[in-house]
Order: sequence, then structure tokens, then C-alpha cells
Amino acid sequence: MPGIDESLLEAMRLPGARGALVVDWISGLALGAVGDAPGDDPEATAAETAELARLAMESGTLAPADGGLSVASGKEPPVQDLILTTADAYHLLRFVITTFDSTVFLYLWLDRRDGNLALARIRLAEMADRLVLG
Repeated sequence: MPGIDESLLEAMRLPGARGALVVDWISGLALGAVGDAPGDDPEATAAETAELARLAMESGTLAPADGGLSVASGKEPPVQDLILTTADAYHLLRFVITTFDSTVFLYLWLDRRDGNLALARIRLAEMADRLVLG
């Protein structure tokens, strides 16, 4: 099972990958980073994407219609991933599910011209499922 560094290097092998982070969405800290970051500042990218992740995870509007499961239960979170599209890039956030109270997500910055959004989303989900934290 890959750790943070191995998962980030795997993410960078995706076509069009520009940068990847593992971020704690409560603190906004980057637990790992590889490649470039928007604005050339991985710490700012981690903090700003954590704010977006926190809004999504705590939103009652985005919760599943059946009430969903809480993050604190160690089960599947109400939001699996977020995709933000800009003129030249895709920004993917995939939440990591763990047996403890997970507040971590994988972030991938993908070039829109060279990247494959569907493939990146599938691979990021696989990476999140295999990621070993600790």
C-alpha cells in the first residue's frame, strides 16, 4: 500500500498532471506536495483548496438525499470528490476514506489541453482507496 510520497508520484504520471498535494482540510496544511502549484505556492494552494473542501464537506445542501453518513463515523463522506474547471486546467479534490476520522484529500492540478479528466478522476479514486496515512 503506497504512502503519501508514492501516491503523489503516481498522480504525476497521469497525462497532463502539473502538480499534486495531499492536504488536511481542517488545518489547511499540505502533508505532501510534488510538481507545480497554482501561483507557485503549494502552501497557499493547500490552504485555499482546504477551504473549498471544508465548505463542501460541511454543506447540508451537498449531502446525499438519504441523509448520508458522517465523516466522523469513519464511513464514506457525503462528498466523494470535487472538480473545478478553469479556462486552462482542471482541479480535482478526492477525499480519502479511512477507518479513523479522516480529514485528508488528494488534490490534482491537471492541464486541460493534455489531461484526461475521466481517467484522472478514476485513478485519483483508486489512489485514495490505497493511500496509507501515518
